[in-house]
Amino acid sequence: MNTAVATPLSPGTHTVNVGRVAQRYHVAGTGPVCLAHPGGPGLSWEYLRMPAAEEHLTMVYVEPIGTGASGRLPAHPHGYTRERYAQALDGLIRHLGVARVHLLGHSHGGFVAQHYALTRPNRLAGVVLYDSAPVTGPEHFAESARNMEAFARRNAGRPGLRDVLDAWESLGGLADDEAVTRAARGLLPAYLADYWDHQEEYAPLLSVTGTYISGLDDRLVPDAIDDRAMLGSFHVPALVIAGRHDVICGPRWAGELADGIPRAELVLLENSGHLGHVEEPDAFARAVTAFVAATVE
Repeated sequence: MNTAVATPLSPGTHTVNVGRVAQRYHVAGTGPVCLAHPGGPGLSWEYLRMPAAEEHLTMVYVEPIGTGASGRLPAHPHGYTRERYAQALDGLIRHLGVARVHLLGHSHGGFVAQHYALTRPNRLAGVVLYDSAPVTGPEHFAESARNMEAFARRNAGRPGLRDVLDAWESLGGLADDEAVTRAARGLLPAYLADYWDHQEEYAPLLSVTGTYISGLDDRLVPDAIDDRAMLGSFHVPALVIAGRHDVICGPRWAGELADGIPRAELVLLENSGHLGHVEEPDAFARAVTAFVAATVE
């Protein structure tokens, strides 16, 4: 007879109420605790699953508020600022009962992780900024547009390239969950270094779903991101990971993060795009687990 008592870190799916909003999360693996915050904003958490890291770490996959089975804010789809996501993480970390955790943020989740590390350093043992950037807005978009043009040139003649470019061009007009899901799935080939020669391997990623999050606060003001002037005040050990072929948050931004954050470690995955944990899972897991082992308390 199994008499094990479930705890906040028992394997499986859990929900905790944080400020009257349900926060869903998923636990897998054993070892030091590492929270993983997915991107988007609004993407379902499953794409970020990291089985290779779970062999060494207790991975806590956050289902961000506003997505999946987590709760919605009263102003939904507005109000999901980095500070509001950070408050949800505050409640989750308290619930887990771990003094200091490692926080891994992917893409937009990296923006959240940067904000958390800058505003709540005492709650973190370390931060992993995975395919992140120190700034968004026109400069970031222009860099992404150049990268997408290079991607199109490299893959001229590939079947489905036009669909990828159509998905890219749709991003400015997304306004509902269905459109976000279509765009996320449509952009997948651009997010991988070599999609068309490995379509069967990457097919499970096409199950990703999205929730429309406006990017505005509850007063309908954009949640602008520019952390460049603050990177020097980082007091949290930091690992920066990016794929060499990432069209969204590639080596340029990884380099700026690593140069700006004191004593940050930089790892470039040479055969990856925006999803190195899937494209080079062993190299990715080695980098993360070695960093956690060196910084765990």
